[in-house]
Amino acid sequence: MTSKARALWLTARPKTLSAAIVPVAVGTALVVNAGERPHAWIAWFALFSAIMIQIGTNYVNDAIDYWKGADTETRLGDARAAQSGWFSPRAVMAMGVFFFAVAMALGIPLVWEGGWPILVIGLVSLLMGYAYTGGPFPLAYLGLGDLFVILFFGLVAVGGVFFLETKSYGWPAVVAGLQIGLLATVLIAINNLRDLDQDREVGKMTLAVRLGHRKARLEVLALVGVAFLLNLFWAAKGFWFASLLPLIALPMAIKLVRRVLNTPSGRECNGLLAKAALVHMLFGMLLSVGLFLK
Repeated sequence: MTSKARALWLTARPKTLSAAIVPVAVGTALVVNAGERPHAWIAWFALFSAIMIQIGTNYVNDAIDYWKGADTETRLGDARAAQSGWFSPRAVMAMGVFFFAVAMALGIPLVWEGGWPILVIGLVSLLMGYAYTGGPFPLAYLGLGDLFVILFFGLVAVGGVFFLETKSYGWPAVVAGLQIGLLATVLIAINNLRDLDQDREVGKMTLAVRLGHRKARLEVLALVGVAFLLNLFWAAKGFWFASLLPLIALPMAIKLVRRVLNTPSGRECNGLLAKAALVHMLFGMLLSVGLFLK
């Protein structure tokens, strides 16, 4: 029987937490690249606030997907708390709200530092964390989940950290944010490819459901391909380390894409999620080092 502590940890979906960690590292590296000295406290508060939002979103999604019938005993992915009976759906939702509250508390110093733009970013991020599966227009059920990840786990997350430190924004933050957001979206694209048939049955119209099996696989190819092609931006600016170091992750990314293109939808996709998270993390760390080195 799963212990409560282990159940809490699994419900947080640790495989997804790289989506919160990597943007903070890249955003901080961009600050150094711009010739500024980053403040450690900003990085730490941004990091833990992002992690709390990510965990809170995972808990809220767990409860709402169960209530909507998207998670059943035939679920192909990792076990969910409400579906498995570890906690009641109400308890899972309450824990999600708790993590959102912690994120808000951690965000107060960041709002004090960055002003109203950071307040707006924080509030919208929390709202979208709930609206991913909840509310009258649930993003994941409308095929907008992929766009949500690109925006909030890429452009907003990377750009927000950069803005906090420099009070500015620019093309380097846009490009780095896109690269990180695109690779973070690979995780949700594979997740939705795995669940495509089940999601279609319950009316969860993810982008994978709308695209169909073949095009959903090609989406992963496009996401990875564009992320790596954008390294040309760093080369054009003369930042050769930032351009070349992330290519170390390219063989792993190619292998991942090949497996996605040739793996049947369903439970076989589970093993690909950890590999996609590893590509995202490795690329992000290598890009960060490259930006530090210039």
